[in-house]
Amino acid sequence: MVAKFICEELLAAGAPPDAITTDNAHQHTLIKGNTGNLILKLPGTLKAPRRMLSAHMDTVPICVGCKPQLDGDYVRSGNPATGLGGDDRAGAATILTAALEILKHNLPHPPLTFCWFIQEEVGLQGARHLQKNLLGKPAMCFNWDGGAPEKVTIGATGGYRMEIAVEGVASHAGVAPERGVSAIAIASLAIADLHRGGWHGLVERGKQRGTSNVGVFAGGDATNVVTDRVAIRAEARSHNPKFREKIVREIEKSFQRAAKEVKSWEGKRGRVTIDGRLDYEAFKLDPASDCVKLAQAAVTAAGREPLLAISNGGLDANWLNAHGIPAVTLGCGQMNVHMTSEMLDIKGYQDACRIALRLATGAG
Repeated sequence: MVAKFICEELLAAGAPPDAITTDNAHQHTLIKGNTGNLILKLPGTLKAPRRMLSAHMDTVPICVGCKPQLDGDYVRSGNPATGLGGDDRAGAATILTAALEILKHNLPHPPLTFCWFIQEEVGLQGARHLQKNLLGKPAMCFNWDGGAPEKVTIGATGGYRMEIAVEGVASHAGVAPERGVSAIAIASLAIADLHRGGWHGLVERGKQRGTSNVGVFAGGDATNVVTDRVAIRAEARSHNPKFREKIVREIEKSFQRAAKEVKSWEGKRGRVTIDGRLDYEAFKLDPASDCVKLAQAAVTAAGREPLLAISNGGLDANWLNAHGIPAVTLGCGQMNVHMTSEMLDIKGYQDACRIALRLATGAG
């Protein structure tokens, strides 16, 4: 529905139908969808390198059922049980506003590519599987996501996700618990070991810094059965790829040690199977690079003081940079994202629209 709305708005403003396309990213994402990344490509009226503006269309589940309402200088959800979804509906609207202004008023501009990504919230899937050949070879990208409009994010951490299957041996927990091997006991010992060793949560070793988290722990159906299966989902992050790999190895070693420690009276042990993947690699742009300087100039022109930042979360910019497109990320006034208290600062959003239009027209 979001992609359909954006298409309708672009066409109503005069965008040529053949300038709008969707790629096939949704056919390759972990969660199969009904649309790919939405792309608008415009030839330039000014001779300059092509610029790309992007944002993502999806939100998190807590925003389902949101009823936006104006509250003074902010927009909040009128449903107290939901978030607003400004992450990243505000970003999608910011770049749509820039495109509509250019189309409606025939504003001069360099060659432009606008891209509305799918599935950012589930691991940057849209940006990861982007059909780069449909973009027109942009020299740089300006990406809008959460935060204040003056925040210019030039780097972000890398993230590794793990699915851990723990298998034990089932038995009757009252009649013969000693004949079982508890998958819950194995998993619990492993997590406790990580916690005691400083490998869970904030992880610091000398100058190296990262994070890890066991976020999903599922298993067991009854109290009278020694649980034989537990499914765990975990992650490790760091700006340093080698240190992130070290965190991953420590997680793997803790689970393997725990599997050897728990055994039945018959000597049976459980086993652990770990399947991991790199969701996105870390990056950091040179503050003197063209896209960073242009973003700072546009923020300054909007009357704000640019603030360079490094993110400890993943961004579509992680994959854009991996695709060879230098990308900075700016905010559009979103506050308390992924929370029921989420709100959108209207003035911040309006300034973000000004910044986007300035960058799209080549003025900044």
